[in-house]
Amino acid sequence: MIQTLDGSRPLRAAGCCARKRARGFTLVEALVALLALSIGLLGIAGMQLAGLRANLSASWRSQGTYLAYDIIDRIRANRDKRADYTTALGAVAAGETTAGKDLETWKAHLSSTLPGGDGTVTLEGTDKTVVVITVQWDDSHGVDPALVFTMRSRI
Repeated sequence: MIQTLDGSRPLRAAGCCARKRARGFTLVEALVALLALSIGLLGIAGMQLAGLRANLSASWRSQGTYLAYDIIDRIRANRDKRADYTTALGAVAAGETTAGKDLETWKAHLSSTLPGGDGTVTLEGTDKTVVVITVQWDDSHGVDPALVFTMRSRI
């Protein structure tokens, strides 16, 4: 046995022979971590859903803009008969003229491309050279419940 100069025994290092406690997670700690992870994943899922809705709404806006330009280009191609292109919401366009066929095709594209899609064509100005195109659709799956896109162009 080792003794010090004063005859006492040396002190043992603290905890050198004490049993070390097993370190790990308790059930409560694991449940709290799982709860925090679940809340985070729900937030990510909500953001993903909002992004999908905005993307769908943006797609419909692009289609509505494209279809408005489409009918304006058709009117420009048949400029002398631009008065035949006037139509109202819900009106079924049909006819044997170029304007009637153009409106029929345009209305069919509106209703097949956009949910609840419809449109109007009106002429403004003293000489009726300003064409006002209004395209509307139901955007209940997107950001706004109903959207109306209006475009004016001089022919």
